[in-house]
Amino acid sequence: MADRSFLDWPFLEDRHRAFAAGLEAWAAAEIGLGVHAHADVDGECRALVAELGAAGWLAHAVPPEGQAVDVRMLCLAREILARHAGLADFAFAMQGLGTASVALFGSEALRAQVLPGARAGTHIAAFALSEPDAGSDVAATASTAVRVAGGWRLDGVKTWISNGGIADHYVVFARSGEAPGARGLSAFLVPADTPGLSIAERIEVIAPHPLATLRFEGCVVPEGNLLGRAGEGFKVAMATLDIFRPTVGAAALGFARRALDEAVARAASRRMFGATLGDLQLTQAKLGEMAMAIDASALLVYRAAWARDLRAGQPAGDPTGMRQQAAWAAMAKLHATEAAQQVIDAAVQMFGGMGVRSGVKVEELYREIRALRIYEGASEVQKLIIARHVAAG
Repeated sequence: MADRSFLDWPFLEDRHRAFAAGLEAWAAAEIGLGVHAHADVDGECRALVAELGAAGWLAHAVPPEGQAVDVRMLCLAREILARHAGLADFAFAMQGLGTASVALFGSEALRAQVLPGARAGTHIAAFALSEPDAGSDVAATASTAVRVAGGWRLDGVKTWISNGGIADHYVVFARSGEAPGARGLSAFLVPADTPGLSIAERIEVIAPHPLATLRFEGCVVPEGNLLGRAGEGFKVAMATLDIFRPTVGAAALGFARRALDEAVARAASRRMFGATLGDLQLTQAKLGEMAMAIDASALLVYRAAWARDLRAGQPAGDPTGMRQQAAWAAMAKLHATEAAQQVIDAAVQMFGGMGVRSGVKVEELYREIRALRIYEGASEVQKLIIARHVAAG
């Protein structure tokens, strides 16, 4: 049983504790704690989105109109779901990431078009920012958006797009040219059936998820599908990613807690040299290190989420506070993902040869964790964000 004592920390309120208990019970009943082979990853992802929506959990990733996202709820949800199944966490998180830009910057008509379905689990969302030569460096975006009669024509390529191939809409960022670099980007809502949008490639990765490369060739969307104003694409992207960055750390926490549970069970049952593995001091020391790394990550994750929720709804214009919040989010994402990689690696080591056998949970976790150190800002980028905040005083 994963440690739940962190729920009593002052970063969380009674409503968060009630939410965690409810989702934990639902996940245990509907998902379980088994190994997930993902023979049909597209079908499983669609089913998970539908189940999460029907049970009401997606209302926390895609809040009803007028309600702000509660980042602590998002973190709790991602931690709990990731501990049960990585694809369940993915399905939940992508609904939020693919709709936050619409909720924050879309017109009333656009919000009515996509948010209720995304919340109900009947409409799948996606966020299309990365390109072959523009991942961490958003300013290098090469896809173009050109004004045409009544709207915008999009041309270019997006890759590593989560939910690519199964999404009903994509939030797409392209160079509209109002200014150089990041200041010349705009964001658009592009329905998946828009002529000129095609799936160029489905991408297979070590932990199966729906991923694709998208191609835009003369893809025209109406003026009303612009999110925010022309030239505000970077602002739209960062506002969205700033919400979800601490939650990536929370997903890593879920993976790490599951790995520790598996390691403790293995240490108690595996006999060697006339004792259990857990009787060996080397094993005890490693378990202690793993538990400490997890708690340190949890403190950083829930501090960052608490700080983000504290600032929600407050007037803008406090750049120092915003930089502090961004640095705390970067610390949370960086430490939690790097620590989880180490915790899971240690768990695999305790399993010995069984740890790398397909169908064993720690092997699945080993594949699941790796991408978290890259997506939504690689670890190296998080270090730069933290360093710039420290240098600025």
